[in-house]
Amino acid sequence: MNKEVFFIIFIACVATIGGFLFGFDSGVINGTVDGLRLAFNSDSVATGFNVASMLLGCAVGAFAAGRLADMFGRKNILLVSSVLFIISAWGSGISATSLEFIFYRIIGGLAVGAASVIAPAYISEIAPVKYRGMLTSIQQVAIISGLFAAFVSNYYLADMAGSSVAKLWMGFDAWRWMFWIELFPAIIFFIALCFIPESPRYLVMKQDLIKASLVLKRLFGEQQGQEKLNEIQNSLAVDRHQPKFSDLIDKNTNKVRFIVWLGIGLATFQQLVGINVVFYYGAVLWQAVGFSESDALMINIISGAVSLLACFITLFFIDKVGRKPFLILGSVGMAITLTILVISFVNAELDTQGRLSLGGLDTVALIAANAYVFFFNLSWGPVMWVMLAEMFPNQIRGSGLAVSGFAQWFANFTVTMTFPIMLSSVGLAVAYGAYSVCAFLSIVFVVKYIHETKGIELEDMTG
Repeated sequence: MNKEVFFIIFIACVATIGGFLFGFDSGVINGTVDGLRLAFNSDSVATGFNVASMLLGCAVGAFAAGRLADMFGRKNILLVSSVLFIISAWGSGISATSLEFIFYRIIGGLAVGAASVIAPAYISEIAPVKYRGMLTSIQQVAIISGLFAAFVSNYYLADMAGSSVAKLWMGFDAWRWMFWIELFPAIIFFIALCFIPESPRYLVMKQDLIKASLVLKRLFGEQQGQEKLNEIQNSLAVDRHQPKFSDLIDKNTNKVRFIVWLGIGLATFQQLVGINVVFYYGAVLWQAVGFSESDALMINIISGAVSLLACFITLFFIDKVGRKPFLILGSVGMAITLTILVISFVNAELDTQGRLSLGGLDTVALIAANAYVFFFNLSWGPVMWVMLAEMFPNQIRGSGLAVSGFAQWFANFTVTMTFPIMLSSVGLAVAYGAYSVCAFLSIVFVVKYIHETKGIELEDMTG
C-alpha cells in the first residue's frame, strides 16, 4: 500500500467518525424511551416527539450543510458538527424538562444531518474511482457501528443499574448516562478532523488552485494530481460561477433537473420502508410483543451485529457488482421479510396483561426482523448514501445533497413520529403493512429510474 492510498484511507476513516456519531446519536434513544416517559411524564404523542425531535434538526442540518459546505468548505462543516455533537450529548443527559431535552436533541439533529450528507460527499471527493464505492460505504459501517455501540452501551448501563430508569453513577439515572457516553467519540472526532485536508473539489470551486493542487498531489501523486485538477476545473460551470440553488433548475426547460427528483426519491424510499422504527423503537417494539426490557435490548444488539455483517459484504463487493443490483436485491428482500412480519403480527393475540403474544410465531418474527435489517444494510443503508455522494455533477453536488438530505430526514421524522401513534391505534400489522407496500414500490423505482454510477468519474456525472 503506497503512501497516497494510506492517506486516503486515513482521511475516510476520520470523516466516518461523523457516521459513527450519526449512528450512536440515532440509536441511543432506543434504550431511553422508558426513562423519558417517566422523567417528563409524557403520553405516546409527546414521547414520539421526544424521540423524533432530533429528526427536525437533522432535516434542517442536512439542508443547510449542503449549501454551507459550498460556501465554507466540507471540513469546516464537519468541525461544526463535531462541536454540536458534544453540546447535544451533554445537554440531553442533563435535561430536566421535555422542552429542554427537545432543544438539545434538535442541536444533535443539526449535527447528525450535517454529518450524514457531508461525510459521504467529502469521502467521494477525495477517493479514487476504483474504490470510491467501498470507501464511501464505510460511512454506513460507521453508522451501524455507532448504532451497535449505542445498543451495547444501553444494554450494559441498564443491566448495571437494574433498568434504564434506575440510578447509576453519581445519583443520575442510567438513561442519562446513555447520552453522556457519546461525549468520548464526539471529542475524538473534533480532534481528528484537525489532521485532514479540505476537499480538493471545494478548493477548485473556490478558485484556490494552489491548495487544491497540493491536496490532489498528496492524494494521487504528482502527475495524476495535476491531471485531476484540470478535469475538475473543466467539470464546473463554463462561467466559473459559485454553486447556487438555481443550478438545480434545467436552463433549457426551466424545471427542476430530473437527477434532483431521483435523489429525493432515493432518500425518501430509504425511510418509507420503516427501518428507523427498528432503530429508534426496537426495545419498545419487542416489549410490546412480550419480551422483557433486557431481552429487547439484547435483540437490538443482535440486530446491530447482523447489520454490520451486511455492511461489510457491501463494502467488499459494491465496486465489483455495482450500486443498482444491491438496491434491487435489498428491496426484494425487505418486501418479503416485512410481509412475513405483517403476517406474524396479524396472528398475534393479547395476553392477560394486555400485551401482544406471537405464540409460536415469535421465532419466525425474530428471524424475519433480523433478515429485514440484513437486507436493508446490504443495500439501501449504504448504497443510498453512496449514490447521493456520486450522482450529482460537481457544480450541483452541495445543493443536490441539501435537497435530498432534507427529504431523507423529513421522511425519517414522519415515519418515526407516526409509529407510536399507529402502534397504539391501528397496531403493528397495519404499520408494517404500510412499510411493506413502500418496499415493493421501491423495486419499481430502482428498476425503472436508477442508473449505475460504478466506475464513472465524478467529473463525468452529467445530471
